[in-house]
Amino acid sequence: MHPALRLVRAGNLGVSFVGTLVGGLVARGAGISVPVSLWLLLVMAGLSTALVTGGGNVLNDLLDLEGDRTNHPDRPLVTGEVSVGGARGLAVALFVLGVVVAVPVAVEEPLVGVILVVAVALLLAYEFRFKKAGFAGNLVVAFLTGVVFLYGGAAAGNAVVLLPFAAMAFLATLSREVIKDMEDVAGDVGRTTLPKRYGLGTATASARGAVAGGVVLSLVPLAWFVNLASGVGIIYIVLVGAADTIFGMSVWHLPDRLHYEQTMSKVAMTVALFAFLVVAFR
Repeated sequence: MHPALRLVRAGNLGVSFVGTLVGGLVARGAGISVPVSLWLLLVMAGLSTALVTGGGNVLNDLLDLEGDRTNHPDRPLVTGEVSVGGARGLAVALFVLGVVVAVPVAVEEPLVGVILVVAVALLLAYEFRFKKAGFAGNLVVAFLTGVVFLYGGAAAGNAVVLLPFAAMAFLATLSREVIKDMEDVAGDVGRTTLPKRYGLGTATASARGAVAGGVVLSLVPLAWFVNLASGVGIIYIVLVGAADTIFGMSVWHLPDRLHYEQTMSKVAMTVALFAFLVVAFR
């Protein structure tokens, strides 16, 4: 993969884009049979999410350069494949483009503009302040992940129905962020993370608690707006049950096998995204 794509973490951008689209489709509840005008709004909202996410990822690598020399020596800035100056210019360009692309969507649905402003402000606050605060930073990252679904729902004019999905994404990401801090505890520079301050036992309990909360919340759509007896309800139960099981696997061996656990968390998030998409066809 090209160093610039690795720098922005192209896979994460794709997930952000798709997550926004899924949020919009779930909000409408008509599957993919939505007006072309709505598709355009959702695509622009998705591009905005991806661009801002990319800008945040580049900024993250710029500020984590010293720590990455130990924790992630293959990152493009550490290896010199991308210059620091080039990365700074790329970060600014991505943030600006992310805002510009969102303007037509915000004109149509003003809540989109509100969410974007809050998200960008929190992202910058995380990079320059909360990241060093450890668990507070984990909470911000988790919020930013969950808000992707609300952003898509807002673009479709119905963000409220996305609240349980946003909450599930929040808790799943919180668990993964804590696991990442456990994995990076030896090389973290200038950060007071949960495992560094309180130990691996407390971090393990926090990650498991977040996963347990997400599993409980995965039942909320069935009680609210998904008919369990319908085809959509049955498929949702199967997929979300698989996701919940894999989430359980992602914390089962903690505080050991940290890289494996983090990988399982990623897999679970992917399966959960398909479960969310199914609800769009209700």
